[in-house]
Amino acid sequence: MLPEESSFRTGEAMKRILGQTPAWLSGGGEHADVVLSSRVRLARNLAGFRFVGRAEVQERRDVFNLVRKNLTKAGIVSDDPGSGGSCWLDVSTMDQYTRDALSERQCISRQHAKGHKTSANEGPDPRAVIVQTPDEAVSIMINEEDHLRLRAVRPGLMLREALNEIGKVDDQIESVLEYAFSSRFGYLTACPTNVGTGIRVSVMMHLPALRILGEIDRVKRAASDMSLALRGFWGEGSEADGDFYQLSNQTTLGKSEELILTELAGTIVPKVIEYERRAREKLLTQRREFTEDVIYRAIGTLTHARRIAADEAMCKLSEVRLGVSLGVMSGPDIATVNRLLLMVQQAHLQHAVGRVLEPGERKAARASMLRQALSE
Repeated sequence: MLPEESSFRTGEAMKRILGQTPAWLSGGGEHADVVLSSRVRLARNLAGFRFVGRAEVQERRDVFNLVRKNLTKAGIVSDDPGSGGSCWLDVSTMDQYTRDALSERQCISRQHAKGHKTSANEGPDPRAVIVQTPDEAVSIMINEEDHLRLRAVRPGLMLREALNEIGKVDDQIESVLEYAFSSRFGYLTACPTNVGTGIRVSVMMHLPALRILGEIDRVKRAASDMSLALRGFWGEGSEADGDFYQLSNQTTLGKSEELILTELAGTIVPKVIEYERRAREKLLTQRREFTEDVIYRAIGTLTHARRIAADEAMCKLSEVRLGVSLGVMSGPDIATVNRLLLMVQQAHLQHAVGRVLEPGERKAARASMLRQALSE
């Protein structure tokens, strides 16, 4: 059911965030034709508090207040986020569509947007996110599955840079808050697979040629054999909308951050990039007419359709992105396609329009937005 409001209750900080494209969608970085983004995430919990899933609402609220107080004191949260600092966003007081927009930008997870169940007399689930502005390169979720989930993301294949960035933030936080840590096991986390370093290293890869040639199962088998997770655009439990896949480590116990990073960035990802580029070359040399037909049908749909669903838009934008990468078509550029991947999502579309839309209205508004963006 749609809320009664005809517009969104969006604060100034959120208006600034939604008014620009996050840096990880800029189309920059190494191997940007295949690698959309690189992300490093750290799971941390505070000593002396139960894990979020076991804690009472008041205990989660105590964590919420303690983190805000100490991170503001440490300068991690800025009083003036417009100057390029980081802003504190209270997720519990946001309307559904603003939470969904943050999820679409991957500043928060879908789980964090939904929150934990509370009773009517307990009030909303206390949870927040800190977002670095203006590039959104760093975000910190408070009271998701763990007390803190730190994330750094970069465009292209830049895992080392993302690790260095999040390491600095982690050190800053640890200087003012005590983490739950075991000399035997390492950092203690709600999920056993995160115990140890608490790190999850992932890359978002665009693999349309492997899918078109029916070779994507090769990547899935290789990922499974190496105990890696291969997920869709939205992470755990999601499908590969638009042929975008997240490849990440599944376990951290017994492995150093350096070893996890080296395995993924130095060995595994380069092989997948090579597989995709070989598949693209095969499409050009052996199935060029078919490939051009797929690409030009996609741009034709995007520039002429009067109604289009989000999943179809993602698929067609993926095919256009392939065409640009192959040099089959001269425009739009990859940065524009990446931005549109975000703008066709439900919450961003409605924020752009400025009101809640019925499902049929969304399809029409999405098609109109795409026609305008691709005709410029």
